Amino acid sequence: MEPGESAQNPGQGFLPRIGIGFDVHAFAPGRPLMLCGVRIPFALGLAGHSDADVGIHALCDAIYGALAEGDIGRHFPPSDATWRDADSAQFLAHAAACIARRGGRLVNADITLICEQPRIAPHAEAMAARLAEILGVARGQVSVKGTTTEKLGFTGRGEGIAAQAAVLVLLPMAASPA
Repeated sequence: MEPGESAQNPGQGFLPRIGIGFDVHAFAPGRPLMLCGVRIPFALGLAGHSDADVGIHALCDAIYGALAEGDIGRHFPPSDATWRDADSAQFLAHAAACIARRGGRLVNADITLICEQPRIAPHAEAMAARLAEILGVARGQVSVKGTTTEKLGFTGRGEGIAAQAAVLVLLPMAASPA
């Protein structure tokens, strides 16, 4: 248990903060497909300034949102050549460090990848394990799942992948913004 907690009052002294994130990337030839920190065998990758890991980008935005610290572009501007083809795992490690810097903790993260192809289910466990590793949390605190749009819209036409993420972060009352 954390300081100030008891069996009767878990989380006492902490303020729960919910964050949501959303990201989209179009498919592109000649690039590896990275999803939630895992390289997925597929004919196409995703277009983007970094490795275009749509799952990690949505998760970073959810964390930054819970912390009221903007979005991933504020921390890693696409106009900065430093981040060209960068491994998005370093973005997520930064987001996790922001939680720690504030004395907080990630309670859970839930990521949904939205696409017709590739199938997410065969890779979901490896993705969740990789995200938990980057975040420094137990595997059971991270959920990754896939869904389709029943062939509707840009994801249904196979033009790209979307992702949404939600997180619950606990911040010490004293460290929470007013």
